[in-house]
Amino acid sequence: MVIQELKPSKHVEGRWLAVLEDGSILRLGEGEVVRFALYAGKELSEDEAEELQKALKGSALKEKALSLLARKPQSRKELERKLREWEATEEETVSICERLEELGYLNDGSYAALVARHYSAKGYGERKLRDEFYRRGIPRELWDEALASACDPAQAIDDFLAKKLSGREPDRQELKRASDALARRGYRWSDIAEGLRRYGADVED
Repeated sequence: MVIQELKPSKHVEGRWLAVLEDGSILRLGEGEVVRFALYAGKELSEDEAEELQKALKGSALKEKALSLLARKPQSRKELERKLREWEATEEETVSICERLEELGYLNDGSYAALVARHYSAKGYGERKLRDEFYRRGIPRELWDEALASACDPAQAIDDFLAKKLSGREPDRQELKRASDALARRGYRWSDIAEGLRRYGADVED
């Protein structure tokens, strides 16, 4: 494989275009140009060409991963799953995730706190948050610290009861429906009971 021409891209900063003897074009980063000492007229051996293609695939996967994280934060397990869907090898998957963790783009602790704040602000309780942590593959050792970032459940429960009961004095059936609804949202009974008491309901422990 002979590189007939090597030139910087006019459209993407830091991108280089290598025109090969068969007319095909390789889109390279500056890192690949330097690492493989590329220049116009250079002939790549079969092994060098294979290594270059491997490096280009890894760079493309890393760019896709970065683009994904910029749009939507992910846990490491979620990103690993996505990389496998993109046909990354196990070696490529581990390498990319470790590099993105080093750079701070991938952080399960920060992501867990973000999930806790998001769902608690939407009116969901601790059990729902734990379900989300599990579903998103967040390591269990990070759950308790993340839960400390959640919004105070008292305010969310008070707002829910005020809206659900419309300020009236509810009967026992209405209280049960309200408490069941809060339980489905993931709140603990102790927090629900306290909320009902604040509303003025007579609730037994």
